[in-house]
Amino acid sequence: MQVVPIQLDTTNRPDEWKIEQGLAGHKLPILDQSGDEIIHLYPPKPQKRVKNDEAITAVGDRDRLFKREKEGWRGYVEWENYPEKKAKAHTILTSQTFDPTPDFMFGPIPDSNPVLTGEDFKQWHRALGGELESVPDDSWRIVLREKHPDMLHLLQFPYNGEPPKRLVTSKVITPNPLHFVRNHGGIPLIDKDEWRLVLDGLVNMPKSYTLDDLQDESRFPQVRTEVTIQCSGTRRIEQISRYGGQGDEVPQAPWAEGAIGTARYKGISLKKVIKDCGGLVKPAKHLELYGAETYVKDLEVMNYLVSVPWSKVKANEVLLVWEMNGEPLPKIHGYPLRVVVLGYIGARSVKWLYRIKAIENVSVAPVQSKEYLYFNQQVGKYNQRPTDGIQIQEMPVSSAIMSPWNKQAIIHNGKIHCKGWAYSGGGRWPERVELSADGGFSWYSVPDENLSKKGRWIWRTWEFELPCEVEGWIEIVCRCWDNAINTQPLDVRASWNWGLHVTQSAHRISVYSINKSRELTRKRIEKMDQLGIPLAPLTQYQIGPGQTWEEYNEYKSTHEPRDVQD
Repeated sequence: MQVVPIQLDTTNRPDEWKIEQGLAGHKLPILDQSGDEIIHLYPPKPQKRVKNDEAITAVGDRDRLFKREKEGWRGYVEWENYPEKKAKAHTILTSQTFDPTPDFMFGPIPDSNPVLTGEDFKQWHRALGGELESVPDDSWRIVLREKHPDMLHLLQFPYNGEPPKRLVTSKVITPNPLHFVRNHGGIPLIDKDEWRLVLDGLVNMPKSYTLDDLQDESRFPQVRTEVTIQCSGTRRIEQISRYGGQGDEVPQAPWAEGAIGTARYKGISLKKVIKDCGGLVKPAKHLELYGAETYVKDLEVMNYLVSVPWSKVKANEVLLVWEMNGEPLPKIHGYPLRVVVLGYIGARSVKWLYRIKAIENVSVAPVQSKEYLYFNQQVGKYNQRPTDGIQIQEMPVSSAIMSPWNKQAIIHNGKIHCKGWAYSGGGRWPERVELSADGGFSWYSVPDENLSKKGRWIWRTWEFELPCEVEGWIEIVCRCWDNAINTQPLDVRASWNWGLHVTQSAHRISVYSINKSRELTRKRIEKMDQLGIPLAPLTQYQIGPGQTWEEYNEYKSTHEPRDVQD
């Protein structure tokens, strides 16, 4: 840390006003008041990149170390079976420094699409080389090929993207090109004819399956179902906007309301495959799921591993799927086979599945044990332990307004047209959606006929003409009640946590109401139109009197003066 006495750090800064007002929070020092003198602690200044070529060379030939593991599996490196390979990768990454990532919690979020580029992950992949060298570029080509051209790219690599608001609920079933994507590594390009799924660990008969094996209906009855998958980061921007938190780009991408989607999947129940392996062997209680992508956490390299409890599998709520909305799984969504865990956080629905291992306890892999944790609000950067967090599984009840948008001005005739979505995980469903035009004091229920159908594992989209008589700035609020009468806390502060997960508070937007059912407002708008005065932007001053001098003087002549006469 750079230590600067308090009297020296405010000299001749052109952005001093912004810093003092919290508009450039990334430049604020930490105040150390624990000693006799107050000290300002600043982040270290950007340092020149360093590289220990000798240590890296000693590791060996990267092209040989991290070569292609299997024919027809481009971009895949097996890490979990080779701890020595993991150790060598760790040596390479810790023997050099990389460019820092931008501060998108307190600093300005870029006006770009992609919003964040993921330079750290790109540099790590290229530093490891071998099969991983081309993964960032290969993955981006897949994004551009398979995703809608209007997709909002929150993080270029590993890819995180959501559809624009106008398209999130345009259909109850989300088209594949518009379904959100939350990846933790690059996109492996796997030939289905060369693909195999291994099921081992604590099972009576470990087996390996081809995709044709799993699609054999004489062995495994097929399941077709509609499922909503939601990322625990959905609506994270609301937490960030109020209070910053963990700033790692990949776990903490600045999601808005589009990190949720619903699709029709075809596959089989994992329970049936375990039965085909002779069942579990005691003391197995969890199934560990392996994804083929390479993930980097704290400069440790790994494949993507999480686990689900046997109780979830036994209930036929963990599916192995190969089809999405009537088409083979898109490459970006896990081709040739992925997991879909009904009602759980999206992070458990592993893509590019290649191994399932029956184990006794919950996986200790970092994604399960050190990420996707819900912390108490008093737990943060300086006192955090993974064991203090609750592992997020079922998603709680949530909802969001897709239209209108925050800070938008709305011209209406006494009702504001609103639309959005509502969802509850764990097999629950939205039973009622309510909207308020006065910040949450009074509520209107969305009529049942304005909600999409109910289902145990799917969202409900909705539309509503929200009554609004007032003019000026109003706050529209949306909340949902599920069938268990769970609802959303009214303020985002109740949801805030250091990991910035599960923003389930009532969704609030501020809009400017322009009510044309009021005669004065209607005439004013008509007059502005006659004079060619633009209505937008709202806050820009436009020359155009609200009253003529004749109207003003007439009013004054027929009303009492401003002050009481003595």
